[in-house]
Amino acid sequence: MAQEFSSVLAGVARDVDAMMARLLPGGEEPELPLFQAMRYAVLSGGKRLRPFFVVASGQLFNVSSSAALRVAAAVEFVHAYSLIHDDLPAMDDDDLRRGQPTVHRKFDEATAILAGDALQALAFEVLADAATHGDAAVRVELVRILALAAGAHGMVGGQMLDLMAPDQDYGIGEITRMQRLKTGEMIAFACTAGAILGKAAEPARHALHAYAHDLGLAFQIADDLIDATGSAAEAGKAVGKDKARGKATFVDILGVERARAQAGLLADQAAKHLDLFEEKGDLLRQAARFVIGRRR
Repeated sequence: MAQEFSSVLAGVARDVDAMMARLLPGGEEPELPLFQAMRYAVLSGGKRLRPFFVVASGQLFNVSSSAALRVAAAVEFVHAYSLIHDDLPAMDDDDLRRGQPTVHRKFDEATAILAGDALQALAFEVLADAATHGDAAVRVELVRILALAAGAHGMVGGQMLDLMAPDQDYGIGEITRMQRLKTGEMIAFACTAGAILGKAAEPARHALHAYAHDLGLAFQIADDLIDATGSAAEAGKAVGKDKARGKATFVDILGVERARAQAGLLADQAAKHLDLFEEKGDLLRQAARFVIGRRR
């Protein structure tokens, strides 16, 4: 089962990489260094879990592969932009991402900032294009929900809380909220995007959002476990940095074994939200188990 899921995930990654390569700017204009930095950030590997959630949720509602892959690419553009900015010296100050130099190390800080800005703009350009969906109302809804997920009440707000964390006495409630914003809202968009594309009824959208809520927390606990117990070679980036900075994590509060158990419980809860879809939800159920078993 795990091998089958890994094969499906790899296939989605290949398809979305091909779509992103087509959508990313190229050419020999004077701003070529910006284009190169954007392509380096996006096409340097990765599991493409968020794009997978878009594609898998789209399959529940018979969404065309082209539409799903365009939205998947937009999600990954926003994710890549966030990683570029997170890695900057002003934030996490990381030198490695996916086992390779971070964008500001490969190029320079100014180019990295601009590459992130341009990727964010490109994501919304893709969603607003008629090629993504023939119904303008659907495109507007995609733009609106992604903006909410990525902005001050989502990913960016969560990053602000994360930057404040070393100077705060965060408990489990505060950490949960921070990670729901920083990581969970983008995962929630990815998991519900297929329902938006397919004009699904509210119960289906609600089920996918509930799935994403539990999955997002499980995903973050898995990340904390990797940072606490993994190696840089496995993770493809520096580990142990949260502890060094004095930032509280799920592992700090729960301990390694309780954190693992909690991640498993959340994955099981996430899978139960898919009962509405019966066997059509199997891929998303497998994804919940994959998320907590990964090492990077």
